[in-house]
Amino acid sequence: MALTPLVYWAQRHDDIYLRVELTDAQNIKVHLHEKVLHFKAQGHGAKGQNEYEFSLEFLLPVKAEVSHRSTQRQVNITLRKEQRGWWERLTLQDRKPLFVVPDFDRWLDESDAEMEIREKEDKKKGLKTSKHEEKGFVSPKRGLLFVYNLVQFLCFSWIFVNMTVRLLIFGRDSLYDTFYTISDVMFFCQILAAVEVLNAAFGFVRAGVTSTLIQVVGRNFILFIIVGSVEEMHHQPVVFFVFYLWSAIEIFRYPFYMLGCFNTEWKTLTWLRYTIWIPLYPLGVLAEAVAVIQSIPIFDKTKLFSIPLPKAVGPSVSFSYVLYVYLVLMLLGLFINFRHLYKQRTRRFRTKKRKAN
Repeated sequence: MALTPLVYWAQRHDDIYLRVELTDAQNIKVHLHEKVLHFKAQGHGAKGQNEYEFSLEFLLPVKAEVSHRSTQRQVNITLRKEQRGWWERLTLQDRKPLFVVPDFDRWLDESDAEMEIREKEDKKKGLKTSKHEEKGFVSPKRGLLFVYNLVQFLCFSWIFVNMTVRLLIFGRDSLYDTFYTISDVMFFCQILAAVEVLNAAFGFVRAGVTSTLIQVVGRNFILFIIVGSVEEMHHQPVVFFVFYLWSAIEIFRYPFYMLGCFNTEWKTLTWLRYTIWIPLYPLGVLAEAVAVIQSIPIFDKTKLFSIPLPKAVGPSVSFSYVLYVYLVLMLLGLFINFRHLYKQRTRRFRTKKRKAN
């Protein structure tokens, strides 16, 4: 009796990808009848060396041409959708067959798949402009992006080195005067970071507007409202940790973007750019949350930014209530941005992993 192999699936707007977990497959038979795909082969699967087969009735019609390629470890099947679009599931039946699971090596949400399409279009545009660049011409857009990233890299490098040297020389005392020695440069960097939102909005860079906006607005809120507007916060040690963690991330991010302006990659820097944030980003959010919590009693005492109310209702609403809501939004923003960054990392290294297989 034939057994059923494990089948991984993923999709794009035009294609369906199936990966059959079958080692050293032989006598492979793949054919499509209307919306039903039939597969049969001999190979080494979950139940050892046997004959394996399965049938799948797709949610929507696919084109008759089916391509498959067998490797030592698996059988890859590609089908073309009859109509371009995004399927809510693979099969016609609501309940997915137990032997079908998502292929997380290739899996993308619809929005990420659209971003992948834009990346391919950008690459085509890059090929068209490469002839001019080989002759020594650099587009104004790339030149401006390079200058922006260079300025940010130099500023954050100065912050990181300055804070490191002061910590080594003055020890714990350096934690209490971070704002007075670093804030001017940090103010400049974070105001300038608004350019990143505009770059994403106008399509100058391949970045999500929502995730970029969350990061820029979040940092500026911490810097200008929580720390900058309250004098009592200026000497708090938490300011050191917020600034240090921010700069530790950016000294790898901006040089990566600088090289990207000229389609150049340094593998070590690429790995650091897509990996260093995993511990540093949550720690940065934690430091920001501590700063918010420490500022709440100060805003209650000073009544700064309190919201006035009609006399019949009451005197005013303390700004601390806004901060309590902001703490919840910070957790939501952490989840959204972490998920976005992790998808970026997965997408970046997915190609190399697929080649290794």
